[in-house]
Amino acid sequence: MLGRWVPAVSLFLAMFLWASSFIALKIAFSFYDPMVVIFGRMLVAAACFIFFLKYLIRFTYQKGDWRLLLLMVICEPCLYFLFEAHALQNTSAAQAGMITSLAPLLVGIGALYFLREKLSQQAWLGFSVAVVGAVWLSLAGTRTDDAPNPLLGNFLELCAMVCATGYTLCLKHLSQRYSTWFLTALQAFCGSIFFLPFLPFSGEGAVWGLSWKWEGIWAILYLGILINIGAYGLYNLGVSKIKAAEASAYINLIPVFTLLMAYMVLNETFNVQQMCAAALVLGGVFLSQWKMPAKVKEADASMV
Repeated sequence: MLGRWVPAVSLFLAMFLWASSFIALKIAFSFYDPMVVIFGRMLVAAACFIFFLKYLIRFTYQKGDWRLLLLMVICEPCLYFLFEAHALQNTSAAQAGMITSLAPLLVGIGALYFLREKLSQQAWLGFSVAVVGAVWLSLAGTRTDDAPNPLLGNFLELCAMVCATGYTLCLKHLSQRYSTWFLTALQAFCGSIFFLPFLPFSGEGAVWGLSWKWEGIWAILYLGILINIGAYGLYNLGVSKIKAAEASAYINLIPVFTLLMAYMVLNETFNVQQMCAAALVLGGVFLSQWKMPAKVKEADASMV
């Protein structure tokens, strides 16, 4: 019984923390250049993992694993955070959170091509509905100071979800031999190295010349500790315990949490068209993952 609750609770908490990351990023970006924020959160997480390094390097390496490990870190955090950082400069936290609801469907498609898992016609229909909703959500967005280009921002967030899909598929395979915390730490260390060269080109100049704006600093610390370590660690733990498609279904909680937090903290709201589009996205996701009861299936079969 306990074994069933561990992945469920882990994934639920991970989604809550991930939803809060959109809010924390918006706050951090208002004080510092996105590349400084992303590098800072990676560095904070890596610094924390150093104290536990001797416990993290216990794993069984198999020949050729470096390819999957490399692909995993390229997908996330490297490309994922590049896309997400620029997405949140152009769209609102609420809209970006809504786009994440497409992730379970993207994982399903990835599983179809790479894991040979078939998708039902209902799943494809749900995917189509959700995509239409996401496009409508983007086109209905109005330009504001916090969301100067919603269409571009939502597209970049979708690109981030594609990267998250590749990350999830790699993670599921690698978690059979590597501890979830080793994989989480690997992301932090590789992310720190990857984003370091971007710092000289950031609008802030040299990192050591940054002014200490405590609201922004606290946001970076929150992202590094509670998101890079907490959320990713919990998500990786959940994925290692259940199927990747089942784990990705929990991502549907992110839009709900993000909408509430964006309204409460950032005072972000949706217009009428965006509310309808958001409902279409969630409806499409629900349709793609809703399973017809066995008794109904048997009744339908008997009528044929």
